[in-house]
Amino acid sequence: MNTVIECHPSANLKAVKARQQAAWSSGDYAVIGATLQIVGENLAEALDLRAGQKILDVAAGNGNVTLAAARRWCKVTSTDYVQTLLDRGRARAEADGFDIDFRTADAEDLPFPNETFDAVVSTFGVMFSPDQSRAAAELARVCKRGGKIGLANWTPDGFVGQLFKTIGKHLPPPAGVKSPAIWGTRDWLEASFAPSQVVARKRAFVFRYLSAQHFVDTFRAFYGPALKAFEALDASGREALAGDIIELIGRFNISGDDSMVVPSDYLEVVVSRQ
Repeated sequence: MNTVIECHPSANLKAVKARQQAAWSSGDYAVIGATLQIVGENLAEALDLRAGQKILDVAAGNGNVTLAAARRWCKVTSTDYVQTLLDRGRARAEADGFDIDFRTADAEDLPFPNETFDAVVSTFGVMFSPDQSRAAAELARVCKRGGKIGLANWTPDGFVGQLFKTIGKHLPPPAGVKSPAIWGTRDWLEASFAPSQVVARKRAFVFRYLSAQHFVDTFRAFYGPALKAFEALDASGREALAGDIIELIGRFNISGDDSMVVPSDYLEVVVSRQ
């Protein structure tokens, strides 16, 4: 669940990407992703998407923003480097009767000409790219001048950002590899997308589960990076990691009962492409 901020000489980005792709291909992220649908809807509204616009969803997962844009009669291309996730997005689109172009693509090397799309979007997706600067440049390259880039990125201090740190204590990332939550900081976004205007609004997505243990069990089974982290530890390590996640949930939980109601801060970002 950790990734690269920049091309650090001690970090093998190709190897990091291979491990990440294997992680996201394991489990079944769509089980988690489906709970995040409201984030895609909110981002579509923040971008003021208009019917007929050409929209690209990058690292789309099972298609939350893809579907949100399609519901607004946009012409949507949905991309990810994990085919099984695209298949889940396609099934959702077909169930709702939407005609969407699904393509396998790497966020760091998008197979589209310059200035192709009116808006380029990603929710909790592109932020996991190993070469983060290159991924940001690719988003800008394929977006038309005067168009918009819309992102939803977990912040370092929010629940998910702290979850990254908790897992990192038990399974440290390779040298030169840092948290994807850098995408949830205004300074990095402004530097990466300059000279375009960046508007970042802090919002919260609320994780709602039966209990803290239910959250741990669900993420351990279906969220690829968490699944791989638990697999890499021995029995005592797995028990310690689960205990630390449950303790973290306890610090953020506002339910007042045995269930889990945990707000997690993220940045809703709108970049006006110059």
